[in-house]
Amino acid sequence: MKPIPPEAISKAVSAALEEDVGSGDITTESVIPAGMRARASLVTKEECVVCGLDVAEHVFRSLDPGVAFSRRLAEGSVAKPGAVIADIEGKAAALLTGERTALNFLQRLSGIATFARALSGKISGTGVKLLDTRKTTPGLRALEKYAVAAGGGSNHRFGLSDAVLIKDNHIALVGLEEAVRRAAKTGRKVEVEASTMDEVRRALAAGADIIMLDNMRPDQIREAIGIIRKRAVVEVSGGVDEGNISGIAALGPDWISVGRLTHSVRAADIAFEVSPLK
Repeated sequence: MKPIPPEAISKAVSAALEEDVGSGDITTESVIPAGMRARASLVTKEECVVCGLDVAEHVFRSLDPGVAFSRRLAEGSVAKPGAVIADIEGKAAALLTGERTALNFLQRLSGIATFARALSGKISGTGVKLLDTRKTTPGLRALEKYAVAAGGGSNHRFGLSDAVLIKDNHIALVGLEEAVRRAAKTGRKVEVEASTMDEVRRALAAGADIIMLDNMRPDQIREAIGIIRKRAVVEVSGGVDEGNISGIAALGPDWISVGRLTHSVRAADIAFEVSPLK
């Protein structure tokens, strides 16, 4: 997996600290001596895929450039309950001020990576690719798509400038065939969202390179794949979860995209344990 671009980390961390710290951490500033130093550990409370260490480290370095951030587990590795992910030493005030922001990033990204690992494991060996979507937290897309890859998934288009995807509202305004004709002029592969067999046939006849079967039942997916017969890449999207992804993969699509990978995933349970340095 490619690392998160440094500028994406810096931008996300800067915005998060500005949001959380504002003009200052009045509790820590009033309680903790300025020169006090401390050590802390990031400890998992459940099994999870570790993801977001670069981001967590950047949080603490933004508050204390001299902080020591020692990783015990590698990014993308599976941590058992009670495992220490990383040890941190530095100014006590910086550790306390950065705690929530660092955990917010680490818990969310590890949660995404863990869910991606669970889903990708259910379709392992089928040849079907697990994809994410653009249903990401505003401002955190680079981080969240990185987490999907850390868990074994693949990234769909990063943004609107990456690829052509003609959706129902495009079709509602100009018609399916006309939308495909215009999009083909970009020189990019053209993907069309279809929710009925009629739309599948029309998209195929119009020359779509990829057809997304949107919110179809298994019997409809099977019928659509039979109509397409490898003449276009088949993506299945909508209503996919841990309970049905294996069955959907068995029907023979090329891709399965899952919005839940990023838009409603449960954060991993990770604790921050701190103690004074003697």
